[in-house]
Amino acid sequence: MVGEPNLYQSLLTALCERDEYTRGHCERAGVLALEMGHALSLPAADRESLRIASHLHDVGKIGVRDDVLLKRGRLTPDEWEQMKAHSIHGERIIRDTALANRAEVALIVRHHHEAFDGSGYPDGLAGRSVPLSCRILLVIDSYDAMTTTRPYRSARSHDEAMEILRGEVGAKVDPRIFAAFSEVIASSSVRAS
Repeated sequence: MVGEPNLYQSLLTALCERDEYTRGHCERAGVLALEMGHALSLPAADRESLRIASHLHDVGKIGVRDDVLLKRGRLTPDEWEQMKAHSIHGERIIRDTALANRAEVALIVRHHHEAFDGSGYPDGLAGRSVPLSCRILLVIDSYDAMTTTRPYRSARSHDEAMEILRGEVGAKVDPRIFAAFSEVIASSSVRAS
């Protein structure tokens, strides 16, 4: 569709203007999404939706108040609830675009924090009821978040992040996705030190 790349880039630019950390995070997530899509032999259309969603998964942070989004310390329980709403805000933003695959991308954005054991958000989906692309993006997002410096903590090493993810297999993380991610990240250009 004419204008899709401009719209897509405009949303990404708006998000990165709002939260500087997000630019690098979304770029690395995009690289890993493509690598994981190939490793898991996803159909081309699914790989494209995952790629776009990986870049825009945090677009809903545009709807989170500055005092919450940019807070230097730990969030209060109320602030955490506001931050978690970014996946719902993001779904609405994507659904209102003219992207040809907006329904698929919006679904991934909404559910990228759903945990394999049902403890995630916003809907508490579990197991295979969590769409495959969402299970993939959860691992990618978690790994990159852990291996980069955040306002409230220092970056963890690759080995530390992998140990944490390994401990979440069967709970937060789908075992099949972790196995594929372990192979992909070993030689990825965005692997942390």
